[in-house]
Amino acid sequence: METARRAMLAKRLLDFAIILLFLPLWLPLVGVVAFLVRLRMGAPVFFVQERPGYRERPFNLVKFRTMSVGDSLPDEQRLSAFGQWLRRTSLDELPEIWNIVKGEMSFVGPRPLLKKYLPLYSPTQRRRHRVPPGLTGWAQVNGRNLVDWERRFALDVWYAENRTLWLDIKILFKTMGCVISQQGIAGNNSKTMPEFTGNAGSPAPR
Repeated sequence: METARRAMLAKRLLDFAIILLFLPLWLPLVGVVAFLVRLRMGAPVFFVQERPGYRERPFNLVKFRTMSVGDSLPDEQRLSAFGQWLRRTSLDELPEIWNIVKGEMSFVGPRPLLKKYLPLYSPTQRRRHRVPPGLTGWAQVNGRNLVDWERRFALDVWYAENRTLWLDIKILFKTMGCVISQQGIAGNNSKTMPEFTGNAGSPAPR
């Protein structure tokens, strides 16, 4: 137990070190992107949604909005051209740094998914919540949205059970390469990630 606490503390210290190191870069960038979202898409600028976090505790995830307001159309039709660009560059994720500051997320960990997926997880898949969710993760640098849900959860669980500070640093460096190459932004045949419908059936696009 003491080892686990030390690992969590080291992870938290790494998060704050990264935030402080890149503060002169990301703080103005957040302002610029917020201005562009307001200019190109109008209000609201931010997308806020409750997600399950560490030990499945709910928190409000904050991202830049990439879709038109309203739920009457499928996600692919609501995703604007500017929103697609934000996703390709991963700039839509920048506000999640606020979640990291608050301790609700870490830079590295399983991505926080929709709350409605919780009842669909197998007991093994639920282990992904034994660590804080992340801005990037082991699944994101091993295929991101191009891998199927089973593989993605397997990668998340492996990380949760094998995490180390050095693994986090490795994932951060690999993430930079993935962002530059813009790999795995969406599923193979869609602009957005297919919805997880459980382990008994295949995922169907939203």
